[in-house]
Amino acid sequence: MAEVIADVLTEQLHEKLQREQFVLLSTVDAETGGPWVSAVSWVHAPEPGRIRLAVGHRSRIVTNVEANPRVVLTVVGPDSTYAVYGRAQVTEKPMEGVVIKLARIDVSVEAVRNAMFYGARIVQEPVYEKTYDEEAAAKLDRQVLNALRK
Repeated sequence: MAEVIADVLTEQLHEKLQREQFVLLSTVDAETGGPWVSAVSWVHAPEPGRIRLAVGHRSRIVTNVEANPRVVLTVVGPDSTYAVYGRAQVTEKPMEGVVIKLARIDVSVEAVRNAMFYGARIVQEPVYEKTYDEEAAAKLDRQVLNALRK
C-alpha cells in the first residue's frame, strides 16, 4: 500500500498546484461503479486542504462526482508520483467569468500518499501542448484559472 505522507497537500504539492498542471482525476463511475480516469489541467489549490478543478459542465466527471464524491487526483512530480484522496463537490455549474460552459469542482483533501513504486524517482515531469489556436488557448486558460482563484 502506498505510504501516507500527509493529510493535506505538502508545501511542494501546494506550490505545484498554483498553476495549470497535468493531473489524472479518478472518480467512481455513476453507471458501472467502476473506476473512471480522466486527464485534467485546470487545477488550482487555494490552500493545502482544498483543490479546485474546472471541467466541461456536461462531463462524465460531473455526473460521477454528483453520484459519489470519492476521488483521487494523481500528480506526477516533484520527484515522485502522488495520490491525493478526497471528497469532491460540484460547486458552480456553469462557472461565471468563463466563455465556455464549465463546472467547478472543489475537492477536500483527506490524505496524500506517495504512490511511486519502490526504488525509483521522477526525473522528468509530463509536458503537454495545446493542439488548438495558441492565442485562444492562452486566453481561455487565463479566464479559467482566474475563475478558480476566486
